[in-house]
Amino acid sequence: MKLYVHYCPFVFSNCYILGSEALGDDIWAPDEVLLSPAEVPETDSPGPFPAVKPVRETIIIDPGIMDENILDFIEKNNYILRGVFITHDHLGHVRGLRTLTRIYNTRIYAINPVIQDIKTTIVKDGDVITLGSFKIEVVSVPGHSADSAVFKCARMLFTGDSLTAGLVGRTASTYGAAIQIAALRAKLLSLPGDYIVLPGHGPPSSLEVERRFNMGIRAQDEQKNQRPAFRIDF
Repeated sequence: MKLYVHYCPFVFSNCYILGSEALGDDIWAPDEVLLSPAEVPETDSPGPFPAVKPVRETIIIDPGIMDENILDFIEKNNYILRGVFITHDHLGHVRGLRTLTRIYNTRIYAINPVIQDIKTTIVKDGDVITLGSFKIEVVSVPGHSADSAVFKCARMLFTGDSLTAGLVGRTASTYGAAIQIAALRAKLLSLPGDYIVLPGHGPPSSLEVERRFNMGIRAQDEQKNQRPAFRIDF
């Protein structure tokens, strides 16, 4: 697989394009339009057959923008767009969705059933979606938003705003913060081995680095340790 990161100036978010490196054996696209038998000019030689080239597959995570750079990248690399995955319904991560769906007929996968007035294919925690050569596992991590999801593909974690380099997602309450940290610990930080963390904002990281040094998780732990034990004196 090949991973491409497209920077979205609007709220400084990351759009990820994951493409298959191997060429599909069963999917072919003509390099030129084939003529029908009636349109083939008469000739003594059959001539060379029109060249064909294999089609690669791609998925997009969080289209915060859909501009000509992304469009050119997909078309020039002869990619077929298999699906779009949304980590959460905040504008900086879905702003390009309407433009994208006008160009491509593809499914949108998200926990939220409707995004930007577009119906999605609803996913839930633990779902595994296979699209061509891609196998994507859904991990629900509520807290930053009710529909926050992490998508696990191979050794990559597309974490949206739930987990970034050194930080965790902002929440509206201490309860939301506790729920988010608990989900991160149980579902991500407990994963065996190391994974690449690909957040919705900022640079990539590794899961091992976040286990050891993430300031958001440390702050939550320190706050928890400082809370006095509940006691009733009679």
